[in-house]
Amino acid sequence: MTKAHQLIDLGQSIWLDYIRRAFIESGELQDVIDKGVRGVTSNPAIFEKAIAGSSDYDDALRRLANTDRSAEAIYEALAIEDIQRAADHLRPVYDATDGSDGFVSLEVSPDLAHDTEGTIAEAKRLFAAVDRPNVMIKVPATPAGIPAIEALIAQGLNINVTLMFSLDHYDAVAEAYISGLEKLVANGGDPAQAASVASFFLSRIDVAVDEKLEEKGITELQGKIAIANAKVTYQRYQETFAGGRWEALAEQGARVQRVLWASTSTKNPAYPDTMYVDNLIGPDTVNTVPPKTLSAFLDHGTAAPTVTEGLDEARAHLERLAEVGIDLDEITEALQEEGVEKFAKPFNSLMKTIEEKIEQLQSDGTLLEARLGDYQGTVDEGLNLLKQENVMARIWDQDHTVWKPEPEEITNRLGWLRMPDVMAGSLARLEALAETVREDGYEQAVLLGMGGSSLAPEVLSNVFADDHHGLRLTVLDSTHPDTVTAYAAAIDVRQTLFVVSTKSGTTVETLSFFKYFYNQVSEVVGAEAAGHHFVAITDPGSRLEKLAQDYRFRDTFLNDPEIGGRYSVLSYFGLVPAALVGVDLARLLDQAQLMARNNDSCNCPRDGNNYGGQLGAILGQLAKAGRDKVTFITSAELANFGDWVEQLIAESTGKSGVGIVPVVGEPVGDPGVYGDDRLFVHLRLDDDSSQDAALAALAEAGYPVITLHLADRYALGAQFFLWEMATAVAGHFLAIHPFNQPNVEAAKVLARQMLEDYQRKGELSAGETAALSASTLQDFLDGAEPGDYLALQAYVQPTSEAEAALQGLRLVLRDRTRLATTLGYGPRFLHSTGQLHKGDAGNGLFIQFVDEPESEVAIPDQAGSSASSSTFGVLIRAQALGDAQALRDAGRQVIRFNLGPEPVAALESLWPGLA
Repeated sequence: MTKAHQLIDLGQSIWLDYIRRAFIESGELQDVIDKGVRGVTSNPAIFEKAIAGSSDYDDALRRLANTDRSAEAIYEALAIEDIQRAADHLRPVYDATDGSDGFVSLEVSPDLAHDTEGTIAEAKRLFAAVDRPNVMIKVPATPAGIPAIEALIAQGLNINVTLMFSLDHYDAVAEAYISGLEKLVANGGDPAQAASVASFFLSRIDVAVDEKLEEKGITELQGKIAIANAKVTYQRYQETFAGGRWEALAEQGARVQRVLWASTSTKNPAYPDTMYVDNLIGPDTVNTVPPKTLSAFLDHGTAAPTVTEGLDEARAHLERLAEVGIDLDEITEALQEEGVEKFAKPFNSLMKTIEEKIEQLQSDGTLLEARLGDYQGTVDEGLNLLKQENVMARIWDQDHTVWKPEPEEITNRLGWLRMPDVMAGSLARLEALAETVREDGYEQAVLLGMGGSSLAPEVLSNVFADDHHGLRLTVLDSTHPDTVTAYAAAIDVRQTLFVVSTKSGTTVETLSFFKYFYNQVSEVVGAEAAGHHFVAITDPGSRLEKLAQDYRFRDTFLNDPEIGGRYSVLSYFGLVPAALVGVDLARLLDQAQLMARNNDSCNCPRDGNNYGGQLGAILGQLAKAGRDKVTFITSAELANFGDWVEQLIAESTGKSGVGIVPVVGEPVGDPGVYGDDRLFVHLRLDDDSSQDAALAALAEAGYPVITLHLADRYALGAQFFLWEMATAVAGHFLAIHPFNQPNVEAAKVLARQMLEDYQRKGELSAGETAALSASTLQDFLDGAEPGDYLALQAYVQPTSEAEAALQGLRLVLRDRTRLATTLGYGPRFLHSTGQLHKGDAGNGLFIQFVDEPESEVAIPDQAGSSASSSTFGVLIRAQALGDAQALRDAGRQVIRFNLGPEPVAALESLWPGLA
């Protein structure tokens, strides 16, 4: 017996808010019915993601495209077929409950929300077209919808009333239902033939109310109003369906209109994911949940009667809300109006999607194009394995055995799976932040962070910077004192917002940046106002959360703690900076949701077009075959994407003696400069053919090449989710744990020890360095073997001149050795590729460069204090020394060069002797 079965015993039915063709055909619908699901609801947004994001409907679209039907007629044909098939699966439930349950819902066109007669006609037509007794027609509880509901019930139709947010909405709906039944009886009809649910929306209420509570600084009511509102409404239900009027109908067989809890996925990642299920369980209720909420409830929900508990407390919450000046009635009326618009928007988008998908099918377009040559067979084997072992479904079910026998750092690191949907509920808060800082005169934002906290914001800033309407955003992730000095000199702190971003809240670099810039701000605007220039992004309960409170930050965003840093791009860590830049977050998340639906378990990588499964199989199988150097070639506008995906792949796969080496920023060359360990990935904007010839030459020479076609820059939203999923799938093939980073701490520990020595002794060892010459470097390179890679590690100031010199040296080394080359700035790369360097098979050769900074910058011991026991110069030297020692301790080949005070000239001096 599942928890869904336990709910049935408590009088509640779980319905699934999800439907798509592959979900039905794969057997997954029947599986959830067997687990206790007793109904299905649908909406255009679900259909849109399935149609646009998968091959579910491709054959049907090709067929219907030749019938000269409109997009709306094509949608209706597709939807009705799915509704009929789902209804047939649920018919045994309908029969076993004598028509009380087992329904599938289909909505009238949202364009009819304000048209009573149009709604009546459309509902009757759809009911007849589906031709199943267990179909419900969804009608909104708008002023025009209420009389339509009454008329339709009077004719014996099953109606799912939607878009209810308030007690007033409920009263109107219940009255329409009862009046409709009375008319049905008066006309000689059987009231038992009509079934109805009244859908009361939840999470949208909390999103709207929480924002107003945030403005007032009142936190104790956040996340409580929707449930309180629902409990009071359920009490009204009990009162309404009692007494003489109702009993007269009940005696003739009338069924109560069950209250249905809708919008039950939490939109705030800080809230429990089963909050809107656990707290509203009781007789004659339905809870309609998306797949992720269903999985969460089946896994760790609580099945107990709760809807009538805490009623006095619920009333007190609502009274307190009114006392602080927040009008819930005003909010709920606005939500209903917005709800109509939110229903209409995906419907209109769906029509456009159908037209675009037909055009794409006619042109044979695809997002992922793989030219794998001799490796196609091994990839096919991998795809068969994914299907046989049901890997995609197990990932969505958070089954840790996909990777390891034990759940540690797996089951609590899969929050990224739900982020595209969850974060859609936080858009209002994010957009409000961006708006208020612009209104307050801020012109620039500086993100202080490392690794997963900095790489995604840097991508989003650079990709969207030329057309945004937000702040200029720069990312500080270098502890080089000359870099810190340059950043401080380039900004006006009066007009700068600092985003302090760290998951753990203890990242030494990030906290050092914060202390330094807090003092800078305080000197200019005063200590009382300084905190208003800072925003924090961190996990709940972290040290940074406490600092943000103590220093009175403008805002603090607490992220879902079940997300690792490198998987956090679609959470607050990526989206807060994106909002400040002016990215259209709704559009970005829409693309991510599209890819998430493509990656659903019902879209089989073998029989469908699950791109995450396909790409993961390619990465994993080719790595096992020796093609473990994944080389990224991107359209120029997308160049920074490589830095983000580099961390994702390197830190996820480089462990347990294996690893995939991501190669980014290495200009494409002729086939002859590469070894036989390369796999090429081309991220190509549709209007950019600049690299096509070079990639075609590589494919012709036998190198496996993947091309990912992006319609525009917002397709990065889909790419973020795609690569997260593909990396997780690749981890399955490599039999590694893709969510931990066991070797990262080694360099940090050694660096801390050196800093402690410095604070005791007042000096830091310069460390052993080799003579700076081409011959010395050549001697080091003589130890390389085919399949190795060269890692240039630059603990220097990352300037454009340094970048050019390092890239020049990099190409000389690649062309001379035919080895893959990587380039990283320290300490930044310690948070991205550092895990790979120490955890892979040990086939890296590491060339570390340090320089002699022009400046020295003190790190305050505490924000607001001038006392300092260390400097950024000492910190970066300790990090370089610690990293080199950690590499040697892991048995890696390392050489260190001191470039002196003129690093660019020193780097360029190496070229002639190597070329």
